[in-house]
Order: sequence, then C-alpha cells, then structure tokens
Amino acid sequence: MKPDLNRRLLSEFLGTAGLLVTVVGSGIMGETLAQGNAALALLANSLATGAGLYALIQAFEGVSGAHFNPVVSLVDWISKKLTTQEWLSYVAAQVLGAISGVLLTHIIFGQAVFQLSNHHRAELRLAVSEVLATLGLILVIGLTGKKKPDTTPAAVACYIVAAYWATSSTSFANPAVTLARSLTDTFSGIHWAGVPAFVLAQVVGAGLGFLLLRGLKKDRAG
Repeated sequence: MKPDLNRRLLSEFLGTAGLLVTVVGSGIMGETLAQGNAALALLANSLATGAGLYALIQAFEGVSGAHFNPVVSLVDWISKKLTTQEWLSYVAAQVLGAISGVLLTHIIFGQAVFQLSNHHRAELRLAVSEVLATLGLILVIGLTGKKKPDTTPAAVACYIVAAYWATSSTSFANPAVTLARSLTDTFSGIHWAGVPAFVLAQVVGAGLGFLLLRGLKKDRAG
C-alpha cells in the first residue's frame, strides 16, 4: 500500500530541495576552490551531485518513489501509476522543493537570497543535449527498476555523473531543477531565456524514453 499523498508530497519536496542544495552548493564550493579551473569545478559538482542523488533516492524511495523530477512523474502518470491529481501534486512539490533548495543554498553560502542567472544556455545544441540526457535517464530508471529495483539508486547516480561530462548541457534532465537553477547566478545557473527550450527538450526526451521502454519491455516479455 502506498503511503498517504501528503507524506509522499513531503518526501518529494524534501528530496528535490536536497538535490538542489547539492547541485548549487557543490557548484559554488567547487568554483571557489578550483580558482578558475572549470574542469575541476565541474568534477566537484558532478561527483557531489551523484553522491547526493544516491543518498536521497535511498532515503526517500520507499516513501514517494524518489522522483524529484516532473518528467519522471510524467512517465508514471502516462503508465497509470499516478493519477492526474497525484502527478500535478508531485510536480508542485518538486518545483517548490527545488526553488526552496536554491534559496536555502544562497543563505548558507552567504549570498543574496534572490538572484537571476546570467549564464546563457539558449542554444539548439544544448536543447538537443537535454533530449538525449533525459531520454537516457528515463531508460536507466525504467530498465533497472524492471530487473533489479535495488540497483536503481546507484544506476541513476552513476548516469548523472557520466552525463554531466558526456552532454554539452551538463545534463539538467529535470524541469524543476532547470527552473530553480534560473534563480541562481552561480556556477550551476541558467539564464531564464534558456529555460523554455530546456523544459520542452526534457519533455520530448521523456516521451521518447517512454516509447523506447515500451518497445524494450515488449521484447523482454516475448
């Protein structure tokens, strides 16, 4: 039996907030300590994000499924694992959690709480990168969850670390994360002008991932 909806929403809020504290905080710390070495800053950012994501999924998976991502919840809605009300509630909790995580990170690093990013990412190649990054994420979640659910947290964490380096967009792959990162003018930020294209690309990537999952699971069933 699923936990009641309020508990699941609290789980999604806390998990997504924790994810953004990890992403933005490690970006700030990495950039500060790397002293201009962008590769070292990205390495710190990616490793911290992967480690944090693994811990958060392990902690909250048994409560809400540990989506922390509107398109992951979208795939569950399309698959009829979530009702429309549950999906919309999950998305609201994830977006609010993501924004709260960014604001909290600014506070603990002594920065202005409210910011807008000046990190421009509005390029077609980056949007295409987000399609691929999100597609890959949906496949990793769907295929590991089907065969060995206990391996999903590690698989997702490893995928995100790799995708940081393997995609030109550094693999946002999450509309809530994308929106929240437009509110930080730090290493991990994105200018608001790039947000719509990233979100659209993520939805497209999730849709393609869902279609591929259906085909792959049919093959397995046969």
